[in-house]
Amino acid sequence: MHHLSTTELESGLDEIRRSPAAEGPLEMIVRRPDVDERESLQEGELSCDDGLVGDNWKVRGSSRTDDGTSHPDMQITIINSRFLRLVAPDSDQRPLVGDQLAVDLDLSESNLPAGTRLSLGEAVLEVTDQPHTGCKKFNARFGVDALRFVNSEVGRDLRLRGINARVVTPGLIQVGERVTKL
Repeated sequence: MHHLSTTELESGLDEIRRSPAAEGPLEMIVRRPDVDERESLQEGELSCDDGLVGDNWKVRGSSRTDDGTSHPDMQITIINSRFLRLVAPDSDQRPLVGDQLAVDLDLSESNLPAGTRLSLGEAVLEVTDQPHTGCKKFNARFGVDALRFVNSEVGRDLRLRGINARVVTPGLIQVGERVTKL
């Protein structure tokens, strides 16, 4: 897989900044049944208890909780689909990013502060204050420049690595449905 340089990544910023602020399509649903496994779905079910049903979020746990259990404010991770297309031009590589949902929506803190609710299909998600940063897996899959880019000032402002959310209303979701800021 070709890793983009910082210059190549920066060249995509104008397109990313054109992401809609209020409503955009859900472009990808990815379930992670086990570590490093990915299942691309056309339809998924969101649950208040399990996040994306069939995903390993609940059993995987978190280093951000005192007891190592899953973090309730990190049930669902969402990435901007324009950034995802930039960093992973090959659509087969996009599920490797690790986020369950890819949406064409401005994920910046100024547009979606913690507490903002998003409706999609029958479900409602709430953006949480938990940061979503790149890790060694992101570095290995997309390169050191991509990792530095998502954690740069502009990358953090636009939340290029994505956001964390929790399910507040369960329901079915489908690729192509509108994600609407409430």
